[in-house]
Amino acid sequence: MFLASSMMDTNYLLEKSLDAESLRKKVISDNIANVDTPHFKRREVNFESELNRVLNENKKNLDRLPALMTDEKHIPFFIDRDLRSVNSRVNLDYTTSYKNDGNNVDIEKEMVDSAKNMMRYNALVSGLNHNYRVIKMVLRTTA
Repeated sequence: MFLASSMMDTNYLLEKSLDAESLRKKVISDNIANVDTPHFKRREVNFESELNRVLNENKKNLDRLPALMTDEKHIPFFIDRDLRSVNSRVNLDYTTSYKNDGNNVDIEKEMVDSAKNMMRYNALVSGLNHNYRVIKMVLRTTA
């Protein structure tokens, strides 16, 4: 019962977001480390757009006409995608080139992205800590 609650979905999304931010930190560090490497192409992590796509698809399915399923073998018209299926993807940026040697890493952009990443990570940790404090408080009052 509790595992299927919206609070556990929120915890799961916070944990997946923390995983994405950790991966993003590694990718940004790799980009910064290769700022002077010829022909190096920067990478970036794509998680939020994947999550938005799944949430929007599930929202559209609520507005659609459901299939009349009179037998357990019937197949529904639309199946909601599980939020647990959303994963981070690392994309290469082949479209730009800032230097004559083919490298497209802009150190200033990477430093700004690193600062944003750190702030998002800290906010996600605070949100997850808050949820765990609420769970702990509920367990104390019911015991």
